[in-house]
Amino acid sequence: MTTDTVTLRPVGQVVGGRSEMVEDDWHDVRAVIRLDGESFTASAVLGLEHFSHLEVVFLFDRIDPATVHSRPRPPRGNPGAAPVGVFAHRGPYRPNRLGVSRCRLLAVDGLNLHVADLDALSGSPILDIKPYLAEFAPRHPVIQPSWATELMSRYY
Repeated sequence: MTTDTVTLRPVGQVVGGRSEMVEDDWHDVRAVIRLDGESFTASAVLGLEHFSHLEVVFLFDRIDPATVHSRPRPPRGNPGAAPVGVFAHRGPYRPNRLGVSRCRLLAVDGLNLHVADLDALSGSPILDIKPYLAEFAPRHPVIQPSWATELMSRYY
């Protein structure tokens, strides 16, 4: 395994939406992904308006790296839940503090992407954006434990 360091430069940031971490009710939370105007022109989003959804990679920048650990823990700190490993949940306390979110694209206005359902906080650095393609959806039934279904029942 390599020990190289990877350096990423944000392509933009979240503007608006929520400014504080809230675990649930992200449905219809609206925000703007503002792309870096020094690095990109409107040509970077040419054709993006034809897509309904985006996949967004962002940094959980408000998580102190010192609080991240790989020991199993109950999802969302629920003492009644069985502990799971860091790669068996989607919480923000991850080794590289990366978040991945699928959101609705409402409008493209120059370098401003108006979105809904993006579960990243205002000011979060955006590391990458991809249009969501139906062909990337799982081809086989999705299986998940009941605790995950219960946990996510109020998320969107």
